[in-house]
Amino acid sequence: MKEGDLLNQRYQLLESLGTGGMAEVYRARDLMLERSVAIKILRADYSSDEEFQERFRQEARAAANLSHPNIVTVHDFGLDNGQLFIVMEHVPGTDLKSMIRKRGRFTVEEAIPIMVQACAGIGYAHRAGLVHCDVKPHNLLITPDKRLKVTDFGIARALSTIRPGDREDVVWGSPQYFAPEQAKGQAPSPASDVYSLGIVLYEMLTGTLPFNANTAEELSRQHIHKQPHSLGEYLPDVPPMLEQIEAKILSKEPSARYRTADQLGRVLHRFGTVREEPAVTPPVQIQEAPRINPQLPPQFIPEPDPEPEPILASFPDPAPVATFEMPSLDVDWGSVGLIFLAVLLWGGLIPLWIVAYNAWNP
Repeated sequence: MKEGDLLNQRYQLLESLGTGGMAEVYRARDLMLERSVAIKILRADYSSDEEFQERFRQEARAAANLSHPNIVTVHDFGLDNGQLFIVMEHVPGTDLKSMIRKRGRFTVEEAIPIMVQACAGIGYAHRAGLVHCDVKPHNLLITPDKRLKVTDFGIARALSTIRPGDREDVVWGSPQYFAPEQAKGQAPSPASDVYSLGIVLYEMLTGTLPFNANTAEELSRQHIHKQPHSLGEYLPDVPPMLEQIEAKILSKEPSARYRTADQLGRVLHRFGTVREEPAVTPPVQIQEAPRINPQLPPQFIPEPDPEPEPILASFPDPAPVATFEMPSLDVDWGSVGLIFLAVLLWGGLIPLWIVAYNAWNP
């Protein structure tokens, strides 16, 4: 296939977007729906394998069922002139690998939002029962408005169809980014995608891969047995919490990692949110803003005057307060007793008077 060819009597190939080990990608025009699409055409030697054709169809159907803002949508797939192809939405922008080569290191503030989006897309696929199997920055597309979209679920397989020991002679994924269990030829799991995401994050922050070798066999050995250098050896000011997260992601045992990309995404989102929250400071006294001389350069702001020391004022002793003694009251307690007794006797005669009055005036 070449530019200008008509694929499946529907897709007009416009320009080549890149060539990989398994396929070539074109920007094309869907003549039926009149829209731009991206088409991946597999190499002829892969397309001629009937077993591979069937597996490709199954994987393409599974990928076509994924609908998420952070996943490239699959529109169509088929076979034309002996070559398998898959039609996807065309995403303007570039891939993350090209950005790393151009920019070098990403800051923590730049890398975390990108990784959270990648985890959102791949985590959605995990919930749908799919493993990407080939997570790498080449398959993470970045649009001009900083939206990330995961592409190339072509080698992903439904979890329900993976059997332990299935195709142990096949190494899944790219050697620089695959997990230790993939290096052993074992079937990948969601934790395998988590490991690959950790390699991508490591490369974004440090500008280099944790493992480098000239052969796939040596890379496999390093993934299985060798521990990568810590982030702190490249970034002295890296947050310790991020170092702990990265160490967990790159654990050799799948059970020691985050189980799915969703779980990793939540951890990274929480880490990014905590870093963005303003530090809580104790209340301070409000003081008048310093006056700025308009003739001074704008970057010059005079320091506020130091807080004055407290002044201890002395005052004369107060005048003495005049005092007087209350006159003593001499009480004749005997007379008081007689008066109280007289009141009681007088009160006791009242009933007798009432009885006499009633007897005299019946």
